[in-house]
Amino acid sequence: MEYLVEWKNTKDKECLLVVGARQVGKTFIIREFGKQYYDNVVELNFFKHKEHRDIFSGSLNADTIISKISLLFKDIKFIPGKTLIFFDEIQDCGQARTALKFLAEDNRFDIVASGSMLGVSYKTTVSVPVGYEKKVEMYSMDFEEFLWANGMKQENINIFKEYFESKEKVDQFMNDTMLSYMREYMIVGGMPAVVKKFIETKNFAEVHKSQTQIIDSYLDDIAMYASAAIKPKARSCYLSLPKQLAKENKKFQYSIVEKNGTARKFDTSIEWLRDAGLVKLCTNVSTPLFPLAGYMNQDYFKAYATDIGILNAMYGFELKAELYNNTLKGPVKGGIYENLIADILIKKGLPLHFYKPSENRQEIEFLYTQKSNIIPIEVKAGNNPSVSLDEFIKEFKPPYGLKLIAGNSGKVDKKITLPLYMAMFL
Repeated sequence: MEYLVEWKNTKDKECLLVVGARQVGKTFIIREFGKQYYDNVVELNFFKHKEHRDIFSGSLNADTIISKISLLFKDIKFIPGKTLIFFDEIQDCGQARTALKFLAEDNRFDIVASGSMLGVSYKTTVSVPVGYEKKVEMYSMDFEEFLWANGMKQENINIFKEYFESKEKVDQFMNDTMLSYMREYMIVGGMPAVVKKFIETKNFAEVHKSQTQIIDSYLDDIAMYASAAIKPKARSCYLSLPKQLAKENKKFQYSIVEKNGTARKFDTSIEWLRDAGLVKLCTNVSTPLFPLAGYMNQDYFKAYATDIGILNAMYGFELKAELYNNTLKGPVKGGIYENLIADILIKKGLPLHFYKPSENRQEIEFLYTQKSNIIPIEVKAGNNPSVSLDEFIKEFKPPYGLKLIAGNSGKVDKKITLPLYMAMFL
């Protein structure tokens, strides 16, 4: 909401395009924004109402488009500066996206469009309105928002932020409580409908049912939007995520998708899933120096689900009890905790990189840039020795290194140990 208001107050002949995976809440938040900040809101849905596409079948002149819209919405007053026009599911009308340029130039009305990334990049658009369209990606709720939904006040969260900044050991009761919330977040995730179901019922079976419905809808969307050549491969790559992250080596391997699978066969499918907002890729860097983008190896990557709850639902219902009771063991636990931190970093808008110089060397799960310094982040499901982090600090001498664990805070020289949930303060 804050982002939408900022856009409204600072835009200069610019439409806003809100993209993201299905069911993260794009339509809901735009409608709320319209109710609170405009006298009039006009909503066109190009998937639900195919006749709305006809508005853009001829001239894309702004006056013509507004005239056609006004014929469909007779009771709406089109008042310049006080009217929001909302194009929902814009991926289903390429001409409407092209028209954003002309509506932005006209500048009488504010235009917000939304679309799942499952369609925005792949449906035919005659001309993308470069310079007249501001794109922002929306994700499901992050851990902090999950805490709000569960009734935790911001002032209580700020207490943990003070512990984060001081690096002092957290009161044990408080730390155990927050780790318990974190395990719930791992199970539930941040999809609004799922969080709502959890808050209302506290029933993990109902939560799982909501999650599987979302997974099914994603698979349906792959069937709807992907090309015939990509469709089965994208589905197989997406469904392989649980196996990919259950391995000791979390590198994405095409042979897990299909016996003898190759990059040549599946790489476009991975790109499709990334552009659809269903996965984020964590790319390996050969040398942990600034800027990391200059040292990326695009062919060596890990793939993480953009919502931790959806990933864990893909493992099946029985996993929820193991996570809740903190009794899960084996490589799969490490993969889930890695995806938890990836979930948090993704929703903070941070790019994902990891460091593994060769197959037989130690790995640093995440690297992030802070004032041109490269900060290593090692993720531990328990509190095992941090050999990789120790080696990294010794060799590359960062200002400090982070070890995130399901435990408490501590500091030894340059190595700072923090509870996993404190990743939300990075």
